[in-house]
Amino acid sequence: MSDGIATARRRPPSMLRRFLDSEASGGLVLMAAAALALLLANSALASLYFEALHLYLGPLSLQHWINDGLMAVFFLFVGLEIKREFLDGQLATWSRRALPGIAAAGGMAVPALIYAAFNWNDPATLRGWAIPSATDIAFALGVLSLLGDRVPSSLKVFLAALAIIDDLGAVLIIALFYSGDLSLLDLGLAAGVVILLVGMNARGVTRLWPYLLLGALLWLFVLRSGVHATIAGVVLALTIPLHASPGRPDAMHSSPLHRLEHGLHRWVAFGIVPVFGFANAGLSFAGLTVDALLDHLTLGVALGLLVGKLVGVFGSAALTIRLGLADLPMGAGWLQMVGVSLLCGIGFTMSLFIGLLAFANDPAMQDEVKVGILLGSGLAGLAGWALLRVAPRDVPAPARRQPAE
Repeated sequence: MSDGIATARRRPPSMLRRFLDSEASGGLVLMAAAALALLLANSALASLYFEALHLYLGPLSLQHWINDGLMAVFFLFVGLEIKREFLDGQLATWSRRALPGIAAAGGMAVPALIYAAFNWNDPATLRGWAIPSATDIAFALGVLSLLGDRVPSSLKVFLAALAIIDDLGAVLIIALFYSGDLSLLDLGLAAGVVILLVGMNARGVTRLWPYLLLGALLWLFVLRSGVHATIAGVVLALTIPLHASPGRPDAMHSSPLHRLEHGLHRWVAFGIVPVFGFANAGLSFAGLTVDALLDHLTLGVALGLLVGKLVGVFGSAALTIRLGLADLPMGAGWLQMVGVSLLCGIGFTMSLFIGLLAFANDPAMQDEVKVGILLGSGLAGLAGWALLRVAPRDVPAPARRQPAE
């Protein structure tokens, strides 16, 4: 009997289990969801696909429930990741923040400038300047996962840290530039809920349900306030305690933040993000012309992602390393840094989200944004994958400095 138990314990996990446990596999599911949406949007079922998204369930359409409701949970998860990484993870010290932080800043600024250069004379489209500034961590890590051990783990950590900082920048952009007419009453009610959340944290409340209950109320007030409802998810995340529950022996991993992040991970990676991609990636190619592909809005998005991210991320990272402020990720060479910088041009989820906010009342512009995102993200992903496929796996030891502590 004991031999059987020992054998069972030594048995490797199933392929499905390993797939679900893989952080990058969510990106593969997202790719499949986006491809299915494109297939349906260009099939005999197209009318059913689009009509279903506009079906009203209570006060909101199905697409609005996804974009304002489910994505608030996604932003809650993003906020939890940001807080954990800054307080207890890869971004906990300034030396660790330097390279991904400066690279993320460059990777947001240069794409926005390229987009603005193409749309400077058109105030209507200039509003979408932030669309190519975001990196889709699930998609990018999904591409990296296809390369296996050809990419050093340090580059995966660099990409994940950069994307987390990138997400923080995107959250701030949405809050500051893509909010509507504000309701002072609802903002005041939302502020009152935040005060209660902060008070519970300060008093050491570690049960999750009071935070989640107040979080739902916060979402409702923010939805009605004119600030985009997803911001409520980030604000809620920042109030979730990171300290451990009293009397728990597993210290940090028993904290409310870790428990909630762990509980949400698979729901977000394999449910919410693919559902968002499926609901918003559907683009009908009927009537799509060369003029639409060469339109300044489409080109601004596509080249912002493909060229802007490469120049911004790699240029900022190279300058930071050359100035001695940071070191190359261990085991990585310059060609691999170029490849990862290209992968940062995969801006699918957050870019789509910002595009929907920027042109909320113009479906034609939304379609051009989708074309630009698909072109830019697709080319950036393919180029990054191809370059990392042929890039040397290691650099000679003398060419690397010891990483800063």
